[in-house]
Amino acid sequence: MKYSEKISNRLNDLLTRTYDAEKGYKLVQEKVDNPSIKKFLGDKIQQRYNFGHELKNEITNFAELPEKGGSLKGDIHRTWMNFTSTISSDDTERILEEVERGEKASLEEYNEILNDEEMVLAPSTENLLIKQRNAIKEALNNAKMYEEMVS
Repeated sequence: MKYSEKISNRLNDLLTRTYDAEKGYKLVQEKVDNPSIKKFLGDKIQQRYNFGHELKNEITNFAELPEKGGSLKGDIHRTWMNFTSTISSDDTERILEEVERGEKASLEEYNEILNDEEMVLAPSTENLLIKQRNAIKEALNNAKMYEEMVS
């Protein structure tokens, strides 16, 4: 497999996760009442929308096609989040725990690509992935802060 296909496949995996995260944030934003947390989630929706466009551009730079939608795994996770929030006595805390879990999984995926010694990334790709990973780290820290506020 040539480099452009290999990196595009990895970027498409991130793109799919980005679609999943954006959809998940939209779902949970509707379920919280706290204005600060609602704004935080809205910011994450916009952030993931922007991430998606950046990843699509990077993929097309390698003359490959970007993915069009989310994953079955993401659909299942959102369904589970929807179900648990209907039976939980503290929806906001539970939602923030799930946000944290999703962000940790995203960080792992970004780190796997960035630390893959078999794949030397183009500078534009590496810079994009580092920027997005750092934004995800910040979101994770903010989710933890909000969770401590509501617990």
